[in-house]
Amino acid sequence: MDEHNLRNTNKTRVIRNPSRGIYDRETAYNIIDSTPMCHVAYTIDSEPYLTPTFQWRKGDWIYWHGSSASRFLKAAESTPVAINIFQFDGLVLARSGLHHSANYRSVTLFGVAELISDDTKEEVLKDFVDNLIPGRWETLREMRLQEVRATMILGMPIDEGSVKIRSGQPVDDSEDYDLPIWAGVIPFHTSIGKPIPDPALSPKINLPDHVKQFKLDKSVD
Repeated sequence: MDEHNLRNTNKTRVIRNPSRGIYDRETAYNIIDSTPMCHVAYTIDSEPYLTPTFQWRKGDWIYWHGSSASRFLKAAESTPVAINIFQFDGLVLARSGLHHSANYRSVTLFGVAELISDDTKEEVLKDFVDNLIPGRWETLREMRLQEVRATMILGMPIDEGSVKIRSGQPVDDSEDYDLPIWAGVIPFHTSIGKPIPDPALSPKINLPDHVKQFKLDKSVD
């Protein structure tokens, strides 16, 4: 595994608009850490499936989890999978329909999903919770044995993959720039709202600091 770059293969090499292809780990990790969501693709009985789920990174590994009864997770164990993490940054409005586009940041990874053993499962789940909201795990009750057993965690080394990024203004045909048509970018941003307490919450329980201070772009290294 290259310390600085993702492994560039025939599957990961960006062919169309190769200037948008990036292979360094730092850029990939920044995108992975910017959102807790991903999509995992795999096959069951030669049929393709795609599942949205939480993901989190620790070092050079990426993880995702679900129910131990999940046929999707069971099917993905020890088999090739593809994972995509995507951030939509804006609509790009051009002077022709063809050149309309989107600004985005995307990471696609390939590998073999590995089952996380019961011996380390609780530690990895702690990483998951603290990756979402640092400091949260210490405030929770201890996990029950049946809860640990009911949870299945898969992970894989971050090795084969690529980043694709599109940013900036539309790229129109040169003769179209003088047309009386508005062109530009409508930016998109993810915002974090004010926490909404559970109606069953005791009024004596104050909003904890780790909730007040919540923000995205957190990772467990």
